[in-house]
Amino acid sequence: MLKLEKINTFYGPIQALFDVSIEVNQGEIITLLGANGAGKTTTLMSICGVVPPLSGKIIFEGKEITGLSTDKIVSMGIVQVPEGRLIFPRLTVLENLEMGAYLRRDKKGIKKDLEYVFNIFPILAERKNQKGGTLSGGEQQMLAIARALMARPKLLLMDEPSLGLAPLIIQQIFDIIKMINKENKTTIFLVEQNAHQALKIAHRGYVMENGRIVMQDSTENLLNNEDIKKAYLGL
Repeated sequence: MLKLEKINTFYGPIQALFDVSIEVNQGEIITLLGANGAGKTTTLMSICGVVPPLSGKIIFEGKEITGLSTDKIVSMGIVQVPEGRLIFPRLTVLENLEMGAYLRRDKKGIKKDLEYVFNIFPILAERKNQKGGTLSGGEQQMLAIARALMARPKLLLMDEPSLGLAPLIIQQIFDIIKMINKENKTTIFLVEQNAHQALKIAHRGYVMENGRIVMQDSTENLLNNEDIKKAYLGL
């Protein structure tokens, strides 16, 4: 579904990604692991067109999307849940969700999807008229995921969904990610520092260091890899 072919991305004169190649198959959960500053978020930004690569190719469903505008990429079905949630704090929960569907014109489908996300996140239904900025951190993360689902993504990019959340909420978020993948067949590209949780729900994983992919394998093998245990699992 998605293929990154030796992409090199820069911030001005500073190179952030070096010949990064990643494949995501339809229906998979893929996780990208790495320390802070490894280049994980830049990888997502490159896919979305926010920070387009200087060289290399990004191919989605057989079509090259390298250099396309972000709105065009979103319209093709690639939607991101950004790090730090970035909801609209002065808009209500309902208005935030409606913003997720701003490219859509199918009113019946939007209504159906609102019912779906309220079913997944009942707390959002209870607080649909509440300002987004008054929600707790966990509720804001739920809202960010729900807002992305309102765009009916084919590929959902998730950047650190567990960041700053309590352990109980983290488990709930990861259960929901797994459910979205299983029930909707939504393909998910998950960037996450909580390596143990990410590897528990993903099918395959990549490890990034200093802007380079240094390892890729099944999540089972990565969980049993001694280097991964020491570096990311605290074992």
